Amino acid sequence: MDVFDSKYFLYQNNQLYCEKIPVKEILEEVGTPAYIYSKKFFIDTYKEFDSSLINFSHKIFYAVKANFNLSVIKTFSDLGSGFDVNSEGELYRVMKLGIDSSKIIFSGVGKTANEIKIALENDLLLIKAESQEELITIDSIAKNLNKKAKVAIRVNPDVDPKTHPYISTGLAENKFGIDMAEAKEIFLNSGIYKNIEFTGLDMHIGSQIITVDPFVSAVEKVSDLFQKLKLEGIHLKHLDLGGGIGVVYNHEKIFSADEYVGAISPYIRNLDCEIFIEPGRYFTANGGILAGKVLYSKKNHDKNFIIVDAAMNDLLRPSIYGSYHQILPVEMKLNREKILADIVGPVCESGDFLAKNRAIIKPEQGEYLAVMSSGSYGMTMASNYNARRRPPEILVDGDSFRIVRNRETFEHLLYDEIF
Repeated sequence: MDVFDSKYFLYQNNQLYCEKIPVKEILEEVGTPAYIYSKKFFIDTYKEFDSSLINFSHKIFYAVKANFNLSVIKTFSDLGSGFDVNSEGELYRVMKLGIDSSKIIFSGVGKTANEIKIALENDLLLIKAESQEELITIDSIAKNLNKKAKVAIRVNPDVDPKTHPYISTGLAENKFGIDMAEAKEIFLNSGIYKNIEFTGLDMHIGSQIITVDPFVSAVEKVSDLFQKLKLEGIHLKHLDLGGGIGVVYNHEKIFSADEYVGAISPYIRNLDCEIFIEPGRYFTANGGILAGKVLYSKKNHDKNFIIVDAAMNDLLRPSIYGSYHQILPVEMKLNREKILADIVGPVCESGDFLAKNRAIIKPEQGEYLAVMSSGSYGMTMASNYNARRRPPEILVDGDSFRIVRNRETFEHLLYDEIF
């Protein structure tokens, strides 16, 4: 599906709509920059993925790191999702909504002792361990709490996900997971961890993976280990396939949820266990935009610049990953010339750009631009660099919308300082 020719973000009478609301109408009420999300996109995409797994005993855990707005989390909770958290802060946000702790997984390569303690005290479904030293720490903390820690081991299958190196997590050179041979030895000698119950085997090979082949290679390896452990008398309850399924940013050809499940089915259908999966970006990226206002246009020699009020502190991905986001006018002006330009923000860094050498219909001062596919790793990576206030978040539901996070105030920038 191409999100820009969809029922979630589309042009009607040359106006960009989110569901049934003109984006311009929202911006004139809330100001810019602003994140705008389609609730229907979140719901439909979740249901589509859930349906693709109908022939398997399965659980879906939304990866909170992609978009941790409370209303977004609540939307997935209402659909029956579990949650994958990666920090004490993400856990706090999920539990603030009263979500059952047995629906939460705690992931992360560097959990602190306090995070492990909180996870155990709140009886989370499980903790994913990524090193032997972490296992020793979990065992010790569980003993002090008189608890039996439910733990899964995240393995590193050493598979190249063919994605940006910064979001590759399944190669031996990456920091994530435990070598598969080492993991097997841990399971076979699990009795030394007196306060740990090993419940599953996990993997996650990377993010924004746009071909199914790396998943097939990884699942084949990990399911083979699962079967070998079973032959050794180690009966695990689940296999966690992680997330990382790619989405459309620049008209990429993306495989569907059904194609994904069909490709890995031969390796999981006879495991006799529950299948866990943890999409994040897949559920939210194409369900959101970042909208900004054109402040100025200028030309340095032959170079065109469009300066907008959205910046790298609002959306970091283009600066840090060189990521492509389509940028569209909120009002389409078909009689305008098309130019090549850098779309840049006001932050005093040359790395402050949303697009480089982009063909775009020339906008005028005061008009709005929409940075598409910004529903994931947008607000969660935003900062206050240059003492800029982080933008509001808006959730559209059919023909209505509401602010689900206010624009920060200047007082907020100072609330935790002592002077």
